[in-house]
Amino acid sequence: MSSSNEILFFFSALGAFNGFLLSLYFAINARKKIFTNYFLSLLLLVLSIRIIKSVFFYFNPGLSNIFIQTGLSACILIGPFLFLYLKSSTEDKKPNWIIHVIPYLLLMTIAGVFYPYVDHRVVWSRWVVKAIYLQWAIYIILSLKYLRPIIRKLKEKQSLKKLDIWVGSIYLGVVIIWVAYAFAAYTSYIVGSLSFTFILFLMALLVIFRNGDDISFFQEKEKYKNKEIDQETLEKIEQKLSVMVEKELFLNPDFSLEEAAKELKVTRHLLSQYVNEILGKSFSNLVKELRIEKAKKLLETQKNYTIESLGYDSGFTSKSTFFTAFKKTTGLTPAEYQKIHSK
Repeated sequence: MSSSNEILFFFSALGAFNGFLLSLYFAINARKKIFTNYFLSLLLLVLSIRIIKSVFFYFNPGLSNIFIQTGLSACILIGPFLFLYLKSSTEDKKPNWIIHVIPYLLLMTIAGVFYPYVDHRVVWSRWVVKAIYLQWAIYIILSLKYLRPIIRKLKEKQSLKKLDIWVGSIYLGVVIIWVAYAFAAYTSYIVGSLSFTFILFLMALLVIFRNGDDISFFQEKEKYKNKEIDQETLEKIEQKLSVMVEKELFLNPDFSLEEAAKELKVTRHLLSQYVNEILGKSFSNLVKELRIEKAKKLLETQKNYTIESLGYDSGFTSKSTFFTAFKKTTGLTPAEYQKIHSK
């Protein structure tokens, strides 16, 4: 392989490798049953499978037919997972993923068993692949409706949120990859892989440079527009929230928005709206502030415990998280604060 081909192979394969890593990242980040992240993880996974097939086939045309069939089959789920990701990121209710995934899995399984690529290459190239790209294009069109708020902001020259940029980048990236493959006959087969590498590079920059405090960056929705909370509900939530604070439920390291909503007997969406609009902060920042206040009280009164243990007693999950949050909020390290305020 020449040096130019080696460079081309490196950048082409880099996208697939990073895609697998990002897929794993979002799968882990979805541990709290945030289906938006599950769909994003699966979208990146099937894209990566498709890309890695293209890379190795381009540089090794004698690649195993099973590997080629797997890569092509993965394409049939790119459109559905794009649609499900955008739908779940803009709507509160969980989308019915079964009707968008299971039929296509069954269809490709049947096609793979009765018309395997190794024995029916002509059928796959003339019909199956074209049908997959058509289905992919249909889902791209269907998904466009969930970009309307972003398009409207652009037309009205409004500033975009980080989430808007992220969602728009995901959609545009999938469109570019589809175009690269659909018109590969007029360009080069490897263009799709290179496009994926470039897109993932931009996505990685968004992940790295996003605001560290806004951990809901990837699951936050275009919320609350034209949905005001009535006064009676506001008062009820305020009363219940104060009780929750008195009980110090936030000391549980795994305390989440879902658990808080269940405790307050309100919907997750309603509680999130209240915290964002009325208190002017995210739920995660609210919990962090409550834990910092608890830590301050412990630092002022407790002398027989290590500062690290006081952090754990305040609900933080690690020493580094506690120290970083405390210093950012108070301007002092826990030790400095204790030295100044201890009684």
